[in-house]
This record gives sequence, structure tokens and C-alpha cells, in this order.
Amino acid sequence: MHTLFSRINNTSALLSSCVMGLLAAIAISSILIQFFESPIEGGSVLVKKVKITHGRGRQYKYEHAHVDFEVDADLSSLFNWNTKQLFLYVDAEYTNARGVKNAVVIWDRIVRRKADAKIHYAGKQKYHFKDTNTFRDAQAIYTLRYNVMPHVGALVYGVAASTNASVPFPPMVNNA
Repeated sequence: MHTLFSRINNTSALLSSCVMGLLAAIAISSILIQFFESPIEGGSVLVKKVKITHGRGRQYKYEHAHVDFEVDADLSSLFNWNTKQLFLYVDAEYTNARGVKNAVVIWDRIVRRKADAKIHYAGKQKYHFKDTNTFRDAQAIYTLRYNVMPHVGALVYGVAASTNASVPFPPMVNNA
């Protein structure tokens, strides 16, 4: 009555529908978990020193900021059954002399295990922080942000810590 091909087709259609329904239930439950989680507390970003130097590219001059900072945060509460990894990054938000608002990532880290989620980093920036205009009379807010990458579901973004006040850029140091 039914051929072998039609039976295999019906069985695979049923199984794929069940798997898609299961994945949809997991995605919905992970979204609901986010609404009931408490926000991250106790993290801190402390900027120890900022130094401005002069640089020169092929076609333009720029100012380069060297930032020494310290990050402390416990992000282990972000790990649950659906968390694959965390992407952490520190960004500096400032408005330059022309009035353009900028956000620059200066450090990042990927955390794959709950045991590694207690972050303590003290050191320099990882990426270049430069502006073709000037940092004069500008102030930056440094923020530790996270991105939760789940096995199934939507990405979750959040703020783990921030400087309490704007950190001014000091006057430029001339390079010899």
C-alpha cells in the first residue's frame, strides 16, 4: 500500500517536527529565564592611568591613548544549562572635539567554563585606542560588557561593571 520511500519520508518529517518543537521550547524557556535572573552585582572597572601620545599614519596624524585599568567581576551566575560561552569586553565611550560620540573596545576575553568566570585583570589595553582628532577636553566612561552565547536561543547582552564617573584624558605627552 505505502512504499518504503513514503514511510521513510513520513517518519523523518515527524522526527524533524519533534526536534524543531523541542528546540523552540528550549529557546522560549531560555528567554523566560532571563526575565527572572537578578542583575550582576559587585563588578568594578578601575582606570589607573591614561597617557596620550602623538602618532603619525601615512596620511594623517592621530593621538593614541594608553590605558592601564583593572577589572574585577564574578560572572558565574550567567552560566546555566544553555550557556555555551561568554564574550566579555571593556569599551571606552567618549565624545571627541568635533562632538562625535565614539565607543571603542579596548580589551576582550572569551570565557567557556563557569570555573573561569571570576575575572580579575590588571594591565594594559589589548587593542589600539586612537583618534584622528584630539582627546583634548574629552572624558571617557569605561564599561565591562558581556554577551551570553547560548547553545539554543537569542544572544543576551548586558553590563557587568562600569566606572562610577567619567575619566578625563590628560594632556598629550610629546614623543621624542
